Amino acid sequence: MKRSKATSSGTVKQAKKKPKPGAKVETKNITGGNDESSSSDAEQIPAKVLSKPNYTNFEQFLEHIENQRRSCASNVQEFSFKKKRVRILSEARDVKDKCTGGVVYWMSRDARVQDNWALLFAQRLALKLELPLNVVFCLVPKFLNATLRHYKFMIGGLQEVEQQCRALNIPFHLLLGPAVDRIPKFVREHDVGAVVCDMAPLRVPRQWVEAVTQALPAEVPLTQVDAHNIVPLWVASEKQEYAARTIRNKINSKLGEFLSEFPPVIKHPYGKGCVKERPVDWKAAYEMLECDKSVDEVDSRPGYQAACRQLFDFCTRRLGKFNEKRNDPTVDALSGLSPWFHFGQISVQRCILEVQRYHTQHKASVDAFCEEAIVRRELADNFCYYNEHYDSLKGLQSWALQTLNDHRKDERSPCYTLEELERARTYDDLWNSAQLQLVKEGKMHGFLRMYWAKKILEWTASPEEALEFTILLNDKYSLDGRDPNGYVGCMWSIGGVHDQGWKERSIFGKIRYMNYQGCKRKFDVTAYVMRYGGKVHKKQ
Repeated sequence: MKRSKATSSGTVKQAKKKPKPGAKVETKNITGGNDESSSSDAEQIPAKVLSKPNYTNFEQFLEHIENQRRSCASNVQEFSFKKKRVRILSEARDVKDKCTGGVVYWMSRDARVQDNWALLFAQRLALKLELPLNVVFCLVPKFLNATLRHYKFMIGGLQEVEQQCRALNIPFHLLLGPAVDRIPKFVREHDVGAVVCDMAPLRVPRQWVEAVTQALPAEVPLTQVDAHNIVPLWVASEKQEYAARTIRNKINSKLGEFLSEFPPVIKHPYGKGCVKERPVDWKAAYEMLECDKSVDEVDSRPGYQAACRQLFDFCTRRLGKFNEKRNDPTVDALSGLSPWFHFGQISVQRCILEVQRYHTQHKASVDAFCEEAIVRRELADNFCYYNEHYDSLKGLQSWALQTLNDHRKDERSPCYTLEELERARTYDDLWNSAQLQLVKEGKMHGFLRMYWAKKILEWTASPEEALEFTILLNDKYSLDGRDPNGYVGCMWSIGGVHDQGWKERSIFGKIRYMNYQGCKRKFDVTAYVMRYGGKVHKKQ
């Protein structure tokens, strides 16, 4: 089939094919068909009409989620898929005839099977064209400051993905090496007709997508789906937003359109894809790693099932305390879902749908959780996507950069090295305890992470060094490191991103200040320090 030519209006002409008697006429355009039909009431789930929870144990909770998908639609073809979630990155827009390899979903940021808009769109396309469906994941030997801790969590989740894919007649392929080499080669060797990928706003993943777009065969379309955000990033805003107050209404006003239930990914009825005779060689995957292996795994279990357990426990045990106690590190009130969010092992949208079922019982907590999980989290994606200097002082507002420069020569006493900070060897037992929690558990309470980062600004030779150390330590030890939320959290603490100017003081200038006494007014500092064992160390 010849490639279609664009008309002057920007649309694509399709080769006409005589339909079978009584059959629907289907187009092979990658986003063609009846995608944007009006949604029924059942597909739109505002908080006020969500049914109350009807489960009492975890097994019933999992069954409840499966029932929600089935009641939404029998499959993605029967679902009104929002075109706005999708954008075509390639010049090619049509799927070629008789492509034996079918459709490939290049999984990256969103490493899950169900509740994944990118995989659902890939299956929708494959079902429409009666083609096989494959999932591929490219594993690189090292990535930024990721350690063995992060790789084990990610690979553990991918092993679950492989099992779920196999049960659905969707082959899963782990490709070892960079996507720019492996994806185009896979496409050519297996006669793949179309590639669908998910979306990440960070620099390196965007470079991967751009490189693959250029390297794919000219006739193979590459389509991107924002499967991570509830409101797709490019729909929420077309520019960098100044603060939560400037993006909040833009997002909330679109939730009625995008905060819907998910249809199920079903057992794929067409072909067997690019079937491999053997399962994935996970041992070979570990052997090719070149990351820092001195930081090993923690107790948190990876994967979709473990994420669902975390969500169930939060909804049934901790949600009621969230609003009043979320800034108290001594109380178990947080969701703890950020590692699974980061690795895409559970959908934030699924979590919001389930949390909203408790709106009547815990209105303040539900509203607070939605503000953080939707508005603040998607604001972080917005910042990293539209600001190329999201991890540098160059990305700060002019007022913040000016105030840091004005106080650049202020005395820092004490001034700690990276090694001293990493080993928790400061005079501050609270800070040391937070650092020990990070190293031992792969996480730190959100309120303390702000305090932790701001003290690094106070204790290092320059704001540049403070930002470098903060990002490095967070990325190296935290399971949710190397994430838009992490970069924005560091930039907020060091450089006032999404914040405002405060009372001027030494070193910080007008950047918001936090101190030990303020923490003592918020929570029982002594109890937290006793839990993690931070000690007071004199500067050598």
